[in-house]
Amino acid sequence: MIVFKFGGASVKDAAGVRNVATIVSSHLAEMPFIVISAMGKVTNALEEICNAYVQKSGDCSLLIEKLKSFHFSIAHELLPQNHPVFDDLENIFAELYWAVEEEQIKSYDYEYDQIVSAGEMLSTRIVSAYLNHIGISVVWQDARDLIRTDETFREGQVDWNFTSNKIQQIFNDIQDKNPGACVLTQGFIGGTSDNFTTTLGREGSDYSAAIFAYCLNAEEVIIWKDVPGVLNADPKVFQEAVLLEEISYYDAIELAFFGATVIHPKTLKPLQNKNIPLRVKSFLHPELAGTLIGRDNYKNTIPTFIFKKNQVLLSISPRDFSFIIEENLRDIFEELASRRIKVNLMQNSALKFSICVNTDNGKLPELIEVLSLRYKILYNDGCELVTIRNYSDELAKKLSENRKILVEQKSRNTLQMIISSN
Repeated sequence: MIVFKFGGASVKDAAGVRNVATIVSSHLAEMPFIVISAMGKVTNALEEICNAYVQKSGDCSLLIEKLKSFHFSIAHELLPQNHPVFDDLENIFAELYWAVEEEQIKSYDYEYDQIVSAGEMLSTRIVSAYLNHIGISVVWQDARDLIRTDETFREGQVDWNFTSNKIQQIFNDIQDKNPGACVLTQGFIGGTSDNFTTTLGREGSDYSAAIFAYCLNAEEVIIWKDVPGVLNADPKVFQEAVLLEEISYYDAIELAFFGATVIHPKTLKPLQNKNIPLRVKSFLHPELAGTLIGRDNYKNTIPTFIFKKNQVLLSISPRDFSFIIEENLRDIFEELASRRIKVNLMQNSALKFSICVNTDNGKLPELIEVLSLRYKILYNDGCELVTIRNYSDELAKKLSENRKILVEQKSRNTLQMIISSN
């Protein structure tokens, strides 16, 4: 058994859904377990609805109607007008309307998960209905009944014992009742013991696929993307980008940690723990081999470039001119952790501790305000964090030419530079 994960770009329209069906039909002998993301840019649209609801800043009904029209248009193109899936879609949208009509009673993160998770419910209902309609036997399953998490909304922590037992039990029951049928479920979402919906972090559908693969001892995971595999750089930024035909789990985790967007950072750990290979392939050219992620002893020597824009460099110094010591670092990291602000790079000296973080975290102004009570804070915004794995001095010189470098760090394999845009 293999696990397939199809991202939003692969099911962005009716043609995409038909293409997914073609790929699945050619792998039926391998009994794929199918994980689907929300369609196209639907997660962004649902985030807009959530923000309008919480901030009371927009017409939620109008935004929902636009989203409803999008999904019904795709479903009408794929299925007969009297198909029961239209009732399923109506029910999901009814729940969305109810959610935004109620007064907000819990945190933003809670409301986010209840609203944004609708994207995966809609996409999987449509794809499942279409696959069955054309004769591919598929059993739709609610991932919230399978993946148990705690109540860390927007970043649910998996209860592995419960989840593993539940997934195995449900999968075996489905195979007993529907021998040879594919299971189709949602990425990105889970559920708590109190039946609240949680999400696993932005782009968490890759992680969902890894969870299912781990619990079912799958032979392989294939993540279908709109790129030919893992490239050594974003081709939109670096024109000379080349395909990495194979990389190790270790290198993949390092690339994800540094900000490569092809693989979700948490995806690799459960796969490496059971030595389950991950392949990244193109849904546009499924005949291509893609990139294989696996063997820990495989050494990649091709330089890899990661460019993270919209970064802020914070420089934190004690107000009394004392040294930065362990107690200061503890205080700073407690403030970062409580706001779930990820540090992309850090550097300290006797009197200063510098960190590089994303600007898109809404709690960054609050962090600066709180730290300013005890520390002197200087910051550079609009920065770019450049990471080069397997770098050479020549490459470093070329990338930093005529650019203002604020911080530079080197190890044996990795060079990182924070570059100012000013």
